[in-house]
Amino acid sequence: MFPFKYYAPTKVLFGRDTELKVAEMIRLFGGTKVLIHYGGGSVIRSGLMKRVTDTLDAAGIAYISLGGAVPNPRLSLVYEGIELCKREGIDFLLAVGGGSAIDSAKAIGYGVYNGGDVWDFYDGKRKAAGCLPLGVILTLSATGSEMSDSSVITKEEGLIKRGYSSDYGRAKFALLNPELTMTLPDYQTACGCADIMMHTMERYFTGGATLQLTDAIAEALLRTVMTNAEILVKDPKSYDARAEVMWAGSLSHNGLTGFGSDGGDWMTHKLEHELGGLYDVAHGAGLTAIWGSWARYVYRDCLPRFRRFAVNVMGVEAVGTDEEIALKGIEAMEAFYRRIHMPTNLRELGVNPTEDELKEMARKCAIGVGGAKGSARLLREADMLAIYRASM
Repeated sequence: MFPFKYYAPTKVLFGRDTELKVAEMIRLFGGTKVLIHYGGGSVIRSGLMKRVTDTLDAAGIAYISLGGAVPNPRLSLVYEGIELCKREGIDFLLAVGGGSAIDSAKAIGYGVYNGGDVWDFYDGKRKAAGCLPLGVILTLSATGSEMSDSSVITKEEGLIKRGYSSDYGRAKFALLNPELTMTLPDYQTACGCADIMMHTMERYFTGGATLQLTDAIAEALLRTVMTNAEILVKDPKSYDARAEVMWAGSLSHNGLTGFGSDGGDWMTHKLEHELGGLYDVAHGAGLTAIWGSWARYVYRDCLPRFRRFAVNVMGVEAVGTDEEIALKGIEAMEAFYRRIHMPTNLRELGVNPTEDELKEMARKCAIGVGGAKGSARLLREADMLAIYRASM
């Protein structure tokens, strides 16, 4: 095993009506004037925003709001939020929504606290020295940003999508009520399940040593999400299924499913970032469209892990050669994606890049990872292009 650090400081309240604890939590962590950051009108139409503001009003906590966070959250809105916070004397951020609102709020917090151009952090030019404190009311189980150290922002100029990770960006609290996810379209629910699983799979497919306990936790999490994702296809209002998926989302990206490994692979995410930057596709769907092509490209270099995944996660019978078993596991995962109506290639995703666009994505991906990245197999620009081509 590799040495590891476990730091998960986020206070979690899980269950029905936890959003009504928001004022109590903000006070606990010293907030006096809050920026409520959210996405579209769904939090308003559902009545969630009114419940939140009524609670803050009753507690005498001042607030202003900034909506507009979108999938693949935009740098321009981050800049707007930074200026708004400075002008209004904001000392606490409250993200109400899914990963887009949370990631955008984290970037706003970095920008306010550190000064200068916040994009420098995402572009690898600086490291943050702090962040405005942040709380979360989660409405979409997907990114795990409510308990992770990471955020991803898209810069409109050049269509560049980049991530930044820092312990300073970890939320002080996360209020998780599975009922708040029941208004989601089925497609977004499925995208979220795919994203949750990929956060664990990126850590699972490693060429280095692992911990037996970590592997067992990762495999159980993946099986749990798969089971409940299929339940939600048939019964979108199942509270129990949504609760399982919501908690899995938080645990999948707080480090728990990767302790003792070399840090994981992460190339499916990096490849998808360029796809999302160029075509603005839903992140979870972009991941499933890429994963099978990535898996077939690298599995021989990481055969023991792919075999174990096939048997322990996908339920493939351990009959035949390791390679045959591994390939059956990949096929079984793609079959699962189709059962929850997720794409398994770019055509099913609804995009049709030209050869020049494929080359440009590979070029930008290679730049974004510093030339080469990957644990299952180290990938360079030519490898990235080959995977993009295969995903067509």
